[in-house]
Amino acid sequence: MSALRVSGLSIARAGLPVVSGVDLVAEPGAISVVLGANGAGKTTLLEGLSGIIPVTGGTIAIGGSEVQNALAGLRSRAGLAHVEQGRTVFGQLTTDENLRIGLRKGAGTDEAYGLFPELTQRRQVRGGLLSGGEQQMLVIARALLTRPKVLLIDEMSAGLAPVIVTRLMHTVRRLADEGLAVLLVEQFAALALSIGDRAYVMRRGRFVYDGDCGSLAKAPDELHRLYLGTT
Repeated sequence: MSALRVSGLSIARAGLPVVSGVDLVAEPGAISVVLGANGAGKTTLLEGLSGIIPVTGGTIAIGGSEVQNALAGLRSRAGLAHVEQGRTVFGQLTTDENLRIGLRKGAGTDEAYGLFPELTQRRQVRGGLLSGGEQQMLVIARALLTRPKVLLIDEMSAGLAPVIVTRLMHTVRRLADEGLAVLLVEQFAALALSIGDRAYVMRRGRFVYDGDCGSLAKAPDELHRLYLGTT
């Protein structure tokens, strides 16, 4: 069974359609990559999936249970975690306090520090004083402490040095290999395709490609055409 299955999803902002008729799946142990130009509707898609904004049509199923009408908190409890664009740390809380916000009952933070040992020496540093890379590690680790079935990640590479981006990409691949379903929206197409399994390309709120990451990675001209809609 797919960890996440979306059928005919439509989402509007301020009464205007942004996402229309989207179908996608995220499988356990795999990374589904969503690519597209700025303004294609990628962030709106993730926000609709996690319940930040309402959907106007279609279905969202987590582990076979439909959640499109559920509040964001209920979707989280059903197994969905969303790492939003912009590294949403609690700036006045320490690293350790940020992590404890995401803990399920009876769990601890050791797993987070094991995944990102760079944060170990930053336990008592306020989130707002961390580097961009450390903040991104923190929000990913915090999301994982909720024990999700599906992890949505929106543009985690934005504003980060290439070495940090590569580090984070390898970690996301490792998480998928351990059984997590990942839906990754990313601006660096080549890097995302290199770690992904299934690729979607979005243009004007619709998917214009649904296929294998490896095949698309070997066809940069096709990817360019899909982004821009040129022939």
